[in-house]
Amino acid sequence: MLARAAALPQAHAVILEMRHFRLVRAVAEQGGLTRAGVFLHLSQSALSHQLRDLEEALGIALFERAGKRMVLTQAGARMLEHSRRALAIAEDAESEARRLASGADNVLRLTTQCYTCYHWLPRVLTPFRQRFPGVEVRIDSKVTDAPIPALLDGVIDLGLVFDGPRDARIRMVRLFEDENIVVMPPDHPLVKRKIVRAEDLADAPLFLYATPLEESCLYERILRPAGVRPRHVEHVQLTEAAIELVKAGLGLSVLAKWAVEPHLRAGTLVGRRLTAQGYRRQWSAATLRSARTPEHLQAFIHLVKEGPGLLGRSQTASRRS
Repeated sequence: MLARAAALPQAHAVILEMRHFRLVRAVAEQGGLTRAGVFLHLSQSALSHQLRDLEEALGIALFERAGKRMVLTQAGARMLEHSRRALAIAEDAESEARRLASGADNVLRLTTQCYTCYHWLPRVLTPFRQRFPGVEVRIDSKVTDAPIPALLDGVIDLGLVFDGPRDARIRMVRLFEDENIVVMPPDHPLVKRKIVRAEDLADAPLFLYATPLEESCLYERILRPAGVRPRHVEHVQLTEAAIELVKAGLGLSVLAKWAVEPHLRAGTLVGRRLTAQGYRRQWSAATLRSARTPEHLQAFIHLVKEGPGLLGRSQTASRRS
């Protein structure tokens, strides 16, 4: 037969709570139950009852009476040391949690689904940093093409997206709507038309963002339903690059109207609506449903709701100046 295993010692249930540590510290520092009760907002009888229960549970006296004063026993002195350390750790933890909740010593990681957002996004950062100076904002441009997977993987905290997928794990807050238009040089033949059809983009050199054509919303929503696949597509990374290429007469591009508004006003570019219905995008703020939305993230989303409107106000102010 196998030898009987030795019985393992039973772990004692922890009876000490934060209120016990506060009790010991208050009685020791205030010198008696009456003053300690005032300090802890408890009656003397309630405090005396708690102390008696604690000493009985521990099986040892923590205080002795010396006249009107309560004097620590040897065990009480050791308990006071532990109480001060435990309370200091708890107070530090609570202080740090409150600091993080208020946005101090925090990081907000975000990305946008379109590079054009970087035109107006810096204008959001100024009022945000004034309100939350302790929050560091990190913009991750590497995941611009895949904001939702980055959000689900914990790489970012916020994705500014359009036409976001329906996913129960993602919370979507509607922000604003914008329109993408076909931009061309002033001498292009399509300038004579009020509306550009999907078919008109079949043969024209087209400058689009560096995304596979099949994954672009332009192709999914406008071109593919019309049976159009452009023959000449050049992928560019930056809005400014696409604008300059179009200005040079090398082709067309489809860009957010607000991003090219200054060039339209100056007459260096002409914009036309794409299809009779137009090509509009609904922007949303994507966050994880499973994560609590801290105050600084809520404030940032509120500021972003103005989106491209920030550019319009800035330009209006410049003209008034």
